[in-house]
Amino acid sequence: MPVIIQNVRTISTAPEGINLTIVRVETDIPGLYGLGCATFAYRHLTVEHLIDTYLKPLVVGRDASDIEQLWQLMHQNAYWRSGPIQNSAIGGIDMALWDIKGKIASMPVYQLWGGKHREAVAVYRHANGADFEELRDSIDRIASTGVTHLRVQLGGYGGGSYREAPKAAPQGSPRGIYLDAAAYMRDTLKMFKRLRTLYGDRLRFCHDVHERLTPSDAIVFAKELEVFNLLFLEDPVPLEQQEWLRRIRATATTPIALGELFITTNDWRELISERLIDYARAHISQIGGITPARKLQLFAEHYGVRTAWHGPGDMSPIGHAANIHLDLASSNFGIQEWSGTEPPNAVIQAIRAQRGALLEVFPGALECREDYVYPNEKPGWGVDIDEERAARYPCDDSVTLWTQTRGVDGSLQVP
Repeated sequence: MPVIIQNVRTISTAPEGINLTIVRVETDIPGLYGLGCATFAYRHLTVEHLIDTYLKPLVVGRDASDIEQLWQLMHQNAYWRSGPIQNSAIGGIDMALWDIKGKIASMPVYQLWGGKHREAVAVYRHANGADFEELRDSIDRIASTGVTHLRVQLGGYGGGSYREAPKAAPQGSPRGIYLDAAAYMRDTLKMFKRLRTLYGDRLRFCHDVHERLTPSDAIVFAKELEVFNLLFLEDPVPLEQQEWLRRIRATATTPIALGELFITTNDWRELISERLIDYARAHISQIGGITPARKLQLFAEHYGVRTAWHGPGDMSPIGHAANIHLDLASSNFGIQEWSGTEPPNAVIQAIRAQRGALLEVFPGALECREDYVYPNEKPGWGVDIDEERAARYPCDDSVTLWTQTRGVDGSLQVP
């Protein structure tokens, strides 16, 4: 018997100061609806408009069970395909359809993919500090909860923070995040040397370059980091410069993770098939949702590439739950980034003072216990949204600052 889509709604909220967009797909069966994460924190109004104006009329009246067909329909309907805004909108609806499918089956979604490969999902957490002492305190605080895998960053990505132009920049240069690659690499290598002295091998560390090096510098950096036995080095080069990964592979054994900016299969096909990366880090909604994410995961499995899905603060607990369900059912799971119910960045902790806000808005949100996140075993994703509470936390439409990154001469570079 068909389950007909009757309505599609968007719900935007920011309980921790980060814009989150949720899609609710309602069916003709009373009480049966699905939730998905369509978050694109810096363009949320455009995602809402696309869903409300174009995708809702396209899918209402159709069978919610036909997930693959509906994904292809939404992907092709605009003629020009893909892009982060369109993918986020499609991904939110796709994720909600999988939630409905799990509820119809009275199963957690991971059961629809063959069940568990593991009882819980190993995660890594974020430790940050403006200086080494602050970083050490952050590591100690997280490690005291039983976590042993941490991403460590000294200062902002690339060592920069939003400020006035430095004296070395040309006069009249605007405010921004100014990056000194040589200082960043030098300070990061010193950081890891001190961390290994303090913690030995009892903690595993990874680090995010966030594309803030030239490819030639990234080759040197990956080689110099070998001695510290990192879990992985993330985004050493921009996605547009992925050919340089062959050079990194030829000279360094440091494992490489890349992929949070993946949009289409063209972005990851060669990286995976040529084994140029060790971990694929796609942001599920940005590639179009669960349907393409499962295909990416299964493709990577054939080449020995593991998953480490993007799990940042600008993802709702529904999106985090989707990551966890994929991880549970994947034989090539590597590790999961986790900022699901905790702040990922010390810089913005001040605007996240009410730790309970996120859990109040999203009942059933999964939580980390020591090194692992466990499913709650409810049907679908197992996470709901309280729309009344969500409405108490409006989104912020101001200009995004952290992506305004510049070199020491004041010229813009990718963030």
